[in-house]
Amino acid sequence: MRLVIQRVTSASVEVGGKVIGSIGRGFLVLLGVGLEDNEQIAQQYAEKLLKLRIFEDENGKTNRSLADVEGELLIISQFTLYADCRHGNRPSFTGAGTPQEANRLYEYFVKYCRERVAKVETGEFGADMKVSLVNDGPFTIVLDESIQK
Repeated sequence: MRLVIQRVTSASVEVGGKVIGSIGRGFLVLLGVGLEDNEQIAQQYAEKLLKLRIFEDENGKTNRSLADVEGELLIISQFTLYADCRHGNRPSFTGAGTPQEANRLYEYFVKYCRERVAKVETGEFGADMKVSLVNDGPFTIVLDESIQK
């Protein structure tokens, strides 16, 4: 599983010219599912995401979590996080999960987060989406296989 997490002051996603999800302060999460991923891994990544302390406290230190600031989540499925560009100029996506399994784990991840965060918005799995955001900082973190080691 791979997550690109951007701390935002606002973010939204459109499909077909219509906004289908929007948040205020929180995280925009681009989520990619790999071939070897399962529910246990999805839960591990969700826990790490929810516990990240990357919001400033009263002393200006990045010491507060999403819960501490009553933050919101916008979670967007993005298989292109598994692009392999090592050979040639056309990316290969053979490391990405199958669409059916990726959608199942994406939905599992979203459900898990919704049980813990007051506002969780999503994109539309497999759709052509337009994502807008105001990156706060900017502050962007990538979570990948390294959290499992």
